[in-house]
Amino acid sequence: MAKAKSKMLRFTHIKLGNWRNFAQVDVDLERRGFLIGPNASGKSNFLDVFRFLSDLVSVGGGFQEAVRKRGGVSSLRCLAARRYSDIVMCIYVGSDENPHAWEYEMRFSQDNLRRPIIKMERVARDGANILQRPDDKDEVDSEHLKQTYIEQVYVNQPFREVANFFATVRYLHIVPQLVRDPDRSIGRREDPFGGNFLEHIAGTPDKTRNSRLKRIVNALRVAVPQLKELELWRDVRGTPHLRGKHEHWRPQGAWQTEDQFSDGTLRLLGLLWAALDGTGPLLLEEPELSLHPEVIRFIPQMFARIQGRSGRQVLISTHSSDLLRDDGIGLDEALLLQPSGEGTTVQTAANFGEIKALLEGGMSLADAVIPRTRPENVEQLMLFGE
Repeated sequence: MAKAKSKMLRFTHIKLGNWRNFAQVDVDLERRGFLIGPNASGKSNFLDVFRFLSDLVSVGGGFQEAVRKRGGVSSLRCLAARRYSDIVMCIYVGSDENPHAWEYEMRFSQDNLRRPIIKMERVARDGANILQRPDDKDEVDSEHLKQTYIEQVYVNQPFREVANFFATVRYLHIVPQLVRDPDRSIGRREDPFGGNFLEHIAGTPDKTRNSRLKRIVNALRVAVPQLKELELWRDVRGTPHLRGKHEHWRPQGAWQTEDQFSDGTLRLLGLLWAALDGTGPLLLEEPELSLHPEVIRFIPQMFARIQGRSGRQVLISTHSSDLLRDDGIGLDEALLLQPSGEGTTVQTAANFGEIKALLEGGMSLADAVIPRTRPENVEQLMLFGE
């Protein structure tokens, strides 16, 4: 099992230039990562780099669409950008055995008509370039620079392994209200906020779905002790629902559908399903929302156990002290985002000698890093309304 895990691809290193909050980033990534920083420091925008890569190779996506859905180049470019204002991303993909097996680099900007245009695209394998653009075809027809090669199946065969890996990225931030409204799922595809969550479960093969729901209900009982069963059910319109059977004073118990589940139950259910669904990198935003502190404390261990089986990479943004009190979180897994007038920096907690000293003195990781995310003059909020 350990050998299989070491060979599974993951993001191992990332370099950014002028991407949203970040003027410059150069940081290693572990198989599990926790993004910690103040509000508006760029945690979501950091995760969006990986979503952008997925959008490049997705059906109906591509470079132009990926930029358009984010508001254009001007919206993506860091406000702290100076003379060299191209947006840059350099992504290393590899395994525990070979961390830099693949390297994908792209620089882009916009032309005089504000249309996104590629300034450079490069792919390297084991340190040797196998693609370098602009190439001769781009020189002949500059319209080629409106598309990446990685999104084009008729040219990406030498590095399709990277394209296929980008396509496995999954992002999840369940909004319970969207799950409860079945009409919102109409026409939605892979909605990361839960609009088509139930349709996605319904579309999973019966054997796989039932196996996952059985594992999920066993885990959910920790947070919802009365829950005894969980199953997919369709109403008279054929609309899928999740319904759970709860222990009740009636001998047969009582069934409830997702519109009666609490926000915390729905979010935890979505989190557990996402953990079992897929093998590529999983991006999670603040999984602690609506959950009891004692449940939050065990989220890191849950993903550690899942990774022990699959080796799947998980990147999590969080504000939660409870989540970060897990002693198993390593300093190289904690990514600290610190904003300034020159853009947000990203460093692992291992780069801070004072954090190491605090941990050696018996302090928890939460107590050592959360104060660093405290907004300046936050106490002034108590003056609101005077």
